[in-house]
Amino acid sequence: MRLQAGQALLIFDLDGTLIDSRADLVQSVNGALQELGRAPLPEAIVGANVGDGAALLMQRSLGLAPPPDRSRPPQPAPALSEADAALSARAVELFLVYYAAHKLDFTVLYPGVEPGLRALAAAGARLAVLTNKPVRPSQEIVAHLGIAGLLAAVYGGNSFEQKKPDPVGIHTLLQECRAEPRQTVMIGDSAVDVLAGRNAGTWTAGVSYGFAPESLRLQPPDWQADTFAELTAGLLAAMKK
Repeated sequence: MRLQAGQALLIFDLDGTLIDSRADLVQSVNGALQELGRAPLPEAIVGANVGDGAALLMQRSLGLAPPPDRSRPPQPAPALSEADAALSARAVELFLVYYAAHKLDFTVLYPGVEPGLRALAAAGARLAVLTNKPVRPSQEIVAHLGIAGLLAAVYGGNSFEQKKPDPVGIHTLLQECRAEPRQTVMIGDSAVDVLAGRNAGTWTAGVSYGFAPESLRLQPPDWQADTFAELTAGLLAAMKK
């Protein structure tokens, strides 16, 4: 992987890549489930269900959709009966209300993220976020955590008609930043991010510390790092080749 500093575009997933939001997501899912009279779920199950947007997250949490199979591209949401569709919609509504109030209770940047982003920006890379989380809380989180000023754009799962792994979000960023696919890296913690990058023709990089490291073994990225500091060093080296 070789990047030109003034032309490189680095697109980051959010949850499990830049931010450790697991505790707040678990609390919000379980808060919604309890409002619906359902039993709370263990953290590991909620974490495994994250990555494909709020609707699928809650459908999986309610048992209305199967757990994700990260060995293949995400499947379309299942057809639901009228009653199940109403239950799913209510669950998503409750989740989003709870998450809006509690999204920053425990969420933090992973170690090395802020200095790493600053170093990459100083080296001439353009930075952006593309997440399947709804865009408004995503923007609020990066602003609160002090990295919004480093980002050219923040797009969420409701910014476009399709979520990752559909390439529409990456294509939009390529156009807005006037970047070439082979000067661009899609960076994330799951197969969804790897597939999105492949579908857009970009390089891909994975991080093993996030929510779905096992999925990276099934859909290997072009390159993988175990810490954000290692990721930063590798990307800086790629811009110096």
